[in-house]
Amino acid sequence: MASISQKEITAANRAAWNASAHLHTEGEQWKQLLESAARPGFSVLDPILTSILDGLDLKGKSAVQIGCNNARELISLASLGIRPEMGIDQASGFLTQAKQLADAAELNIRLLEADIYDLPLDVGQFDLALVTIGVLNWMPDLQEFFRVTSGMLVPGGRLVIYETHPFLEVFDPASATPFEPALNYFERRPQEVTEAISYDGKDHGEGEKGYWFIHPLGDIVTACAQAGLAVAQLREYGHTIREPEYDLYEGRAAQIPMSYCLVSQKLTRAKD
Repeated sequence: MASISQKEITAANRAAWNASAHLHTEGEQWKQLLESAARPGFSVLDPILTSILDGLDLKGKSAVQIGCNNARELISLASLGIRPEMGIDQASGFLTQAKQLADAAELNIRLLEADIYDLPLDVGQFDLALVTIGVLNWMPDLQEFFRVTSGMLVPGGRLVIYETHPFLEVFDPASATPFEPALNYFERRPQEVTEAISYDGKDHGEGEKGYWFIHPLGDIVTACAQAGLAVAQLREYGHTIREPEYDLYEGRAAQIPMSYCLVSQKLTRAKD
């Protein structure tokens, strides 16, 4: 693959996600999500993430979600007493959906269309930054991602990442040999994605070309720490939070890690 710049990667990924946005409002599932968002106590957060957030004493605190997609998880924070104040995504198609969901939930959330590597100066700071599945793999520069994220936290603020375990990324469930590694865990080059991006496990044909990365867990934790974020906990899980095609890796006697949650806290003063 010819060398490609960070700006080219983020621009391509924005186009890929925007081209796929319409797939996420088709069918009964979107209608049900809109109806559910209008009900008190709405939440799509699973018990694991709910329990972790509940244990961080964040009631009444402000939150930003980075890579918020349609903001369904950001809106869900309100059910835990956390104030969902801002969602950031570079795909305008998903932010249009986010506005519909926020309106249904009667929440006034600032929805910012921006490249995380090129944010406006008035973003502000928050008590919680939330990152969930399908964000880090699209980031070409982990160190800069965590530096920017740290800047959006007040001193003592928390970063919670609930993501696909990077070890799962080396497997291809569509392969003839799905339990054999298909990719190198230590591959640093971007991987091309040409199919339309959806969550339903169906083949929606070709989409715009995007680029994603396998970031080993050690690189993620190191970049987090180097950005002045003290790691409080890192938990790895054998359950899937991926698309349905990854279900075949779950519930096995020899279980591989499939997801993880990393909780860190912004240092209140510079390190000596």
